[in-house]
Amino acid sequence: MNMNLPADVQNIINVLESNGHEAYAVGGCVRDCILGKVPHDWDITTSALPEQVKALFQRTFDTGIEHGTVTVLMSGIGYEVTTYRVDGKYEDGRHPKEVTFTASLEEDLKRRDFTINAMAYNDSKGLVDLFGGKEDLEAGIIRAVGNPTERFTEDALRMLRALRFSAQLGFEIEAATYQAICDLAPTLEKISAERIQVEMVKLVTSDHPERIRDVYETGLTKIFFPEFDAMMECDQVNKHHMYTVGEHTIVSMGLAPADKVIRLAMMLHDIAKPVCKTTDDKGQNHFKMHPVEGEKMARAVLRRLKFDNDTTDKVCNLVRNHDDRPEINERNVRRMIIRVKQENFQDLLAVKRADCLAQSMYHREEKLSYIADLERVFNEVVAAGDCLKIKDLKINGKDLLAMGVPQGQKIGEILKTLFDEVVENPQLNEREYLLSRAKQRML
Repeated sequence: MNMNLPADVQNIINVLESNGHEAYAVGGCVRDCILGKVPHDWDITTSALPEQVKALFQRTFDTGIEHGTVTVLMSGIGYEVTTYRVDGKYEDGRHPKEVTFTASLEEDLKRRDFTINAMAYNDSKGLVDLFGGKEDLEAGIIRAVGNPTERFTEDALRMLRALRFSAQLGFEIEAATYQAICDLAPTLEKISAERIQVEMVKLVTSDHPERIRDVYETGLTKIFFPEFDAMMECDQVNKHHMYTVGEHTIVSMGLAPADKVIRLAMMLHDIAKPVCKTTDDKGQNHFKMHPVEGEKMARAVLRRLKFDNDTTDKVCNLVRNHDDRPEINERNVRRMIIRVKQENFQDLLAVKRADCLAQSMYHREEKLSYIADLERVFNEVVAAGDCLKIKDLKINGKDLLAMGVPQGQKIGEILKTLFDEVVENPQLNEREYLLSRAKQRML
């Protein structure tokens, strides 16, 4: 087979080969090429030692030289060139105690995680596939290289990576590999929250977010997201629902757009239902106040997984507001836009739709038409240019200072009062009127 290597990659391999070294494109880029996808980045593996690589190229950076990686810069793009290596003992289930370089490509490929990621290619040798990676790709299988227990003991994150690849590619996990994940699940506790977050975002935003069910069934969520286990084990005896909280959550994730914030909001929107659950004398379940409690619990989960503040705030805002159903009129919708922020409102509509479609058929048409009305009025309010932020007021703090309002808290208080009036009645957003109201407020 022939892969069209980019000119820069071809060039790096040629330079290394013409100087007596072996060099191959390796790993994910080879996998993507065979799948007919465009690789995000190209990794190169070589028999040359880091110092030899550095001597052959004009522009290099020591990005991970202790692991044998040198970044070679070609036409402004960095390519990682890594010396064949054998990892020493993994004492902590995270990183090898030492890295030993080897002259053998086979030794290097042997230590990689899955067969589909353990293939190498160059134009002179073609595809080097020592573990049946191409067959597994064609059959849609994720299989550990060699002994899965050894691979997962070397780096426990590989268990979550297996499930993430299965979600991204729609592949099944080979039986022995799956069993090893179930057996070793508790060892995931050695892995940093940041690394877990990266894999979870890729899984949650993939074409198969429902594979989060496997993260639960293998016992991995129990380690970093036990709230999910509680959702999976929480029934909803209620005419609005036909699934457990967990199954409703999984179905709703699949019905939402593949956007990070929206999918995380779906994953967390009902997180508080297990703790808010009550049962009435007819045996029906109720979950009063679960959005408010859910916001707090969602924040705790996102903090634990070290998400950035912007993502955390947006997701928590959607969790808090996902069940809001005010009577639809312009005033209520303006207030809702202010609570959610205009730029997040389309996300809220997507969350509401996915939530509704993952419920029972009870009143489904009415619920969907409510969401459609909400969207229509939102668009009308935005099109009318209604005042939706304090800075949309026709006067500002400078005007108040000029009128003699002292610098400080008072300015904020007056603007807030004027804003509340204008939200109630948008045509009051006129400069002269607001200046006269501000004068009255000063007295």
